[in-house]
Amino acid sequence: MPGASSGGRWSLEVQIHPSDIRQRVRYFFLSRRQVTVLAFLALLYLAGIALAAAVAPAVMGELIGGLTNGGEYQGLIAERARQGERLRTLASRLDRLDHRAGDLNLRLGRVFLAYGLPPVRPRAQAPPTVSGPSSIYAGDIEQGWRLQTRVMERLDALDGSLDAVSAFEGAHPDQARTTPSVAPLRGELILVGGFGGRRSPFTHEPERHTGVDLAAPAGTPIHATADGVIAFAGQSPIAGAGHGAGWWRYGNLVMVENGEGFVTLFGHADKIEVRPGQRVKRGDRLATVGNTGWSASPHLYYEVRRKGADGVYRPLDPLIYILDHRWPNEEQLLLKARTAPPLSDFEPLPFPAGRRGLKMKQGSKEVR
Repeated sequence: MPGASSGGRWSLEVQIHPSDIRQRVRYFFLSRRQVTVLAFLALLYLAGIALAAAVAPAVMGELIGGLTNGGEYQGLIAERARQGERLRTLASRLDRLDHRAGDLNLRLGRVFLAYGLPPVRPRAQAPPTVSGPSSIYAGDIEQGWRLQTRVMERLDALDGSLDAVSAFEGAHPDQARTTPSVAPLRGELILVGGFGGRRSPFTHEPERHTGVDLAAPAGTPIHATADGVIAFAGQSPIAGAGHGAGWWRYGNLVMVENGEGFVTLFGHADKIEVRPGQRVKRGDRLATVGNTGWSASPHLYYEVRRKGADGVYRPLDPLIYILDHRWPNEEQLLLKARTAPPLSDFEPLPFPAGRRGLKMKQGSKEVR
């Protein structure tokens, strides 16, 4: 409580009464100056509390917002990783589609060669323009665009090629039936001798191998690869008028005239099941695989010849005309077939094509 003092000065008396009545009361006397200082400090304390109360919501909001934004950032990072993985998956699918479209174009390329059609050129696709901020997936995005462009070009070529083949077969059904297009043997094909130059396994001298050798067990059926007429069936003599001198090396031989454009030959046969002049269709049995003539083991010698503008039947790589089988080097096969010059050094046919029904010797028997 306030109290007076000498000289007109006053003081503030503060009494502290303990809870225990046995203890004495404590007295504090505060001067006016001391009361003023304490009041000023109290006001400062209250002002600090008020300022803290005013600032606290903003500070806490900023702190909570920072924590929230940090969580959102991590979420965005995770979402970007997911989208990047999806992008790579889609690019991988495009890559597989690109390879598939390329394989189909190669197979159609063989069909075009077999029919003698000019290849269809795909329309060039304008490369897409990619704009926007840079990304760690920019390379994947560009690769995806490149694959998409190439796939579109290949699909466009496939579409045009299929239309061209369909139109050709519709306009030339006879030529479609007489063009060799299937394997002469069923099941897995084992290529043991390719088309082109090689060293003879018997004379060890360089020679031109104008067909392919396909290994198979003795007795395996040999099938016609296109519609045609049997022009020759039997063994060619070592020498004779109108006959090539080397055909006797192929043992039992079947020659089929396939329309006006092709001749197919099947050598080293065991049992011949057709006769000259007989008409056959694609898939009909001609003979069985054997080991006759110059042959070290049972296999089929298969040859395809195509009539040129000069009327000469020239050998071509038979692998081009086995359309129901895929070869590991088809791209090189097509490139070589399209760019290699026509053969000029090859054995003439056993007799000129068109002379059907000629008597030839088959073992000890004559066949017609």
